[in-house]
Amino acid sequence: MNDFKPRFEVMGILNVTPDSFSDGGQYNDTERALERARVMVENGADWLDVGGESTRPGADAVSEQEELERVVPVIEAIARELPVKISVDTSKANVMRAAVAAGAHMINDVRALREPDALTAAAEAFKARQVRVCLMHMQGQPRTMQEHPEYDDLVGDIKDFFNERMRACEAAGIARSHIYLDPGFGFGKTVRHNYELLQRLPAFRDLDRPLLIGISRKSMLGHVTGRAVTERMPASIAAATIAMLKGAAILRVHDVAETRDAVQVVTTMLNGEY
Repeated sequence: MNDFKPRFEVMGILNVTPDSFSDGGQYNDTERALERARVMVENGADWLDVGGESTRPGADAVSEQEELERVVPVIEAIARELPVKISVDTSKANVMRAAVAAGAHMINDVRALREPDALTAAAEAFKARQVRVCLMHMQGQPRTMQEHPEYDDLVGDIKDFFNERMRACEAAGIARSHIYLDPGFGFGKTVRHNYELLQRLPAFRDLDRPLLIGISRKSMLGHVTGRAVTERMPASIAAATIAMLKGAAILRVHDVAETRDAVQVVTTMLNGEY
């Protein structure tokens, strides 16, 4: 029997935005968002990641008040009704605070707590409620990150960034045990960078922190398959399965049931649980 014992959780993506690249406008009121959350939980989601601001290249910025109005009622409704862990996808300190007060268990920040007061807000949340944080790597800013991304050493540069951000978190009082890492597929990376990163995910194991991986429906998949965003589920499942095999702890996806089924078959075979 193979002694590799993969374990994974599925995080369903719940964008309460009008302009996210895949599902913008579909769930941007509380009742529709809650119904989508119910479906994903029924389909096996361990986490729901609620986001109120699109970070696709070229997306418009969202004010703090607007983001609060989008995400807080949804998180409150999910926390009241559904047995699922909740992540808030934000970079704004006050949105973090309000989301945690509403019931969020993780702060998932594409800017890795580098915005004003964000590190303090995350540290407060950890100290008060043992809230976890996910630090994502991004070169540049969402509006311009895909213009000319360059690296001296792709994986080495990202690992250096993670080490620096983890040191900052620990200095602020966040325990290393509550930190997750996301290498940031599509965030300041070319298609070649993205596939090299997927191939080399095991290189992050020496950081000894769980990886949260989000590849679902991204343009790197369309580049290879020629498929539109709405036609990328098979490619997304393949990418998620590869990521799990290479060490991902959480798979952040749009298609919860399909991803869980596919990855569970591989896990069962590798673990000998049949």
